[in-house]
Formats: sequence, C-alpha cells, structure tokens
Amino acid sequence: MRAACAALGGVIAGFTALCVAELVAAAVRPEAGPVTAVGGAVIDRTPPAVKDFAVRNFGTDDKLVLQLGILVLLALFAMAVGILALRYRRAGAAAVLVFGVVGAVSAVGRPEGRPTDALPSVVGALVAAGVLYLLVGRLAPVTGPPPAAGGTEPDDRVRGAFDRRGFVVAATAAAAASAGAGFLGRRLQGDQLAGVAASRGDVVLPAPASPAPAIPAGAKLDIRGLSSFTTPNKDFYRVDTALVVPRVDADGWRLRIHGKGVARPVTLSFQDLLKRELVERDITLTCVSNQVGGPYVGNARWIGVRLADVLREAGVKPPSKGGPADQLVSRSVDGMTIGTPVEDVMDGRDALLAVGMNGEPLPFDHGFPVRMVVPGLYGYVSACKWIQDIELTTFDAYDAYWVKRDWSREAPIKTQSRIDTPRPFAAPRAGTVPVAGVAWAQHRGIARVEVRVDGGEWHTARLAAEAGRDTWRQWVWEWPATPGHHTLEVRATDRTGATQTDKRVGTVPDGATGWHSVVVDVT
Repeated sequence: MRAACAALGGVIAGFTALCVAELVAAAVRPEAGPVTAVGGAVIDRTPPAVKDFAVRNFGTDDKLVLQLGILVLLALFAMAVGILALRYRRAGAAAVLVFGVVGAVSAVGRPEGRPTDALPSVVGALVAAGVLYLLVGRLAPVTGPPPAAGGTEPDDRVRGAFDRRGFVVAATAAAAASAGAGFLGRRLQGDQLAGVAASRGDVVLPAPASPAPAIPAGAKLDIRGLSSFTTPNKDFYRVDTALVVPRVDADGWRLRIHGKGVARPVTLSFQDLLKRELVERDITLTCVSNQVGGPYVGNARWIGVRLADVLREAGVKPPSKGGPADQLVSRSVDGMTIGTPVEDVMDGRDALLAVGMNGEPLPFDHGFPVRMVVPGLYGYVSACKWIQDIELTTFDAYDAYWVKRDWSREAPIKTQSRIDTPRPFAAPRAGTVPVAGVAWAQHRGIARVEVRVDGGEWHTARLAAEAGRDTWRQWVWEWPATPGHHTLEVRATDRTGATQTDKRVGTVPDGATGWHSVVVDVT
C-alpha cells in the first residue's frame, strides 16, 4: 500500500513539474516547455529511417504520438522516483531534478534555444522535488508506542502504519494546485496566441500585380474520389519538426538577407513585402517523405514576392553568372535550416516569398507570416516555413538540417503518379470503372499517364487540361472491368520524355520511386 502511494506521489510530482513549467513557459515562450523541448531534441536526433517510419505509419499525427510517448515515459520515471523516495527520501526528491536538467538542456540546446528557455524545466523540477519530499513524508510509519490493551485508536495511528488521511489530503491539494497552475499557464499562452491571431486577421492581401492564369476548362475532372485540383488549406499536408506551431506577429516579423555575394544586405518587414509587386501562381508542393502513392502532395494558389527579384536587388548573382554562392540557407523562427540551390531560385521559375495561400494570409500551420515556395524541389530543400533569415553560402561550407541527417543536398521532385480511385481493396461492379488520379513532375510538366491491369499492356489515360507545368495533372482511364481479383498500376511520363521507373526505393535520401498499384475485387 505504501509503495503504491509512493508511486502515486511520484506521478503527482511529475504532474506538478509539467504544470508549473507550463505557467513559467507563458512568461518565457511556449516552445520552452519541457515536453516541447525534449520532443524537439528527440526529433533532432532521430535517424532518417525512424523519422520516415513515423511519418509513414502515423502521418501528421506523428508529433502527437511522440508527445504521448514522452508523457508515458515521464509517468514511469515519476513512479520509479516515488518508490525510490519511499526508502531514500532526499535522494528521491533530488532525482526529480534530473527531469529539470533534461528539459533545460534540451530547451537551451535547440537550434533556436535561448538561456531563458531553461527556466520552465528548472522551476518545475524544483517545485516538484518539494512536493514529492512532502508527500513521501506523509508515508512515514508511526513510530510511537502501541495503543493500550483494548484501545480503540484508528488504524492510521497504529504503530507501523502511515498517515493515510494526511497523504490523501496533501496529494489532493498538490494535484489541485498544480492543475490550477497549468490551467493559468495555458490561459496566459492562449491570450498571447489570440493577440498573434489578431495580427493575422488584420492582414489584407493586396491584389497581385501578376494574377495566376485562369484554370483552363477541363483541368478539373468531375470524378468521385479524385483529388480536387486545388487542395483546401485545411486538407493541405503538413510535415515539419515543430511540436508547437510558431505564432509570429506580422508586425514584428523581419527577414534578413546577407552572406556571400550579397553586395547590399537587406532587412524586410511584412509591410515591405506587401508593398512590392506581388505575383500569384498555382504550384504543387511535395514532401520528400511521400511514399509512392502517398498523401504528402497538394496543390495551392500562392501569392507572394519573387525571391529572385529580392536577391538581385541585394546584388546576388547565380553561379552561372559568376556568383560566389551556390546555396541559399533559409532559417525559420524555430531554428530549422533549409538549403536551396541559388541557381534554381534564380533560373526564372516562380520561386516565391509567399504571404498568401488560396486567397487568404498563410495559415499558421503553413508558415504565417512568410514562407518560401520553390516549384520543382522537394520541401526539405525549398519550402522554409516561418522564415526569418536567408544566408548566401556554399554547399561545401554548410550542411542544412536534413543534409546533416543523411538526406541529399539537392532534391528535384521526381515524376510520380497516384491512383485515387478505386481505393485499395474496393469492390466495384463489373463494367466501365473510372480509374483516376493525379500525376506530377513540377517544373517539367506531365505529358502522358498510362494504366495497366494485372501486368498486361499499358493503356493511355485521358489527361485533364494542363494548368501549368508547376502543378499536378488529373487523369482518368475508363476500365472495362471484369469480375475477379485485379491489380491496377500507373506510371507517368514528363515533358522531358522521361517515364517514371518501376524500381521501388524508399524516400531516403532524395525521394521514393516506383509505380503505384491498387488491388481491387470486381464483383
């Protein structure tokens, strides 16, 4: 019974640490909270294969799974410390400080870490150590003389027992106070975030000087189950390392451009960008973690400033014109670094410092107030969200975040196609069955899509009208389906004449390849 209460005391102490840390983080910044800090450190040290496994199996819930895992481990650690404190009271309370040290080191050691980020974990651990020390003190056995013969003392006062009532009262009070601190911390952080959200709500995007061309008739096929040509913001994939989505106030945001070959360093505010010539374009983005046939690809209408124009004004030249820098390193407010080939940014494609997405300011999840969008390159080498710094350097001089983790320095998007309908293991009726999906080869364009059944001959699918070489393209093939078990496969050919390979490789180091296939049972 005492051991169980001690374990419970440890859990309450752990809960106290988290709640107090949450309150202190409200005064520092949300990213300094221990769960966020430790989770970020875990992500930073996760091997690419493990990261790829998490994205493949948990999708956009991978961060939630990580946070839950941290909480479970913390609970187990807290229980063990509580039991330790039952026998070694001071040592057990001191062991709680390990929690503070791990959180503090993780917070300060993050790429964007600050010395003050250690405060939430340290203060939370100190208070938790005191709580555990007091709770365990209530579990000490009574050492006084036994009751007189025939006495009627309550069990709590029998020699060798412990003060159950005192423990329950103390534990309840500690849990309630901790919950109050956590609630207050959340409330204060919520008020701060509400102010930042208001800054986004105040943004009015000017009309673009160069509007996106009208989507041609026939670019949107009306087929049930087919991905829409434009992906709604709420459905657009999100893959990044931020456990807490950065909330950046547009009024205080600044972008600094500096480094090798920059003749005139530049610092821009959000309003500076809005006053410049804005362009609007339909561009498909793809994550390098997208498996063959995967969901991490989407098409949106972006509005922003041409990055190449800003770089030229700073005196930057691409390597092909004698510029000394071949890599552009963009830095996010959360410390992420992304390296992009300068040549690609300045070769005439619509590389943007984007401020809007599908007719509204960028959602926080997708980089508000400003992010990079570079068609034709996987996101990990081009699509820096919450950008605040651009440094011109060389690939030999600096490895960005993902390159240090065994991903390729340069990563043009590979030609891919996907079957959206019928779904895997569907049971369509015999007869004409539309087999439809999307294909993409950003900055090259799709020239042909073919489908085959059970390894037979290839059939050319009907392509939707092309809206641009930087967007995906819908397609459909009318399949005369016969009863039985069938395997459908698809492949695409881009406008360079290259047909996607059937060779299956994983996403590391520069994107997956292979043909997407779907198994169905026709009735």
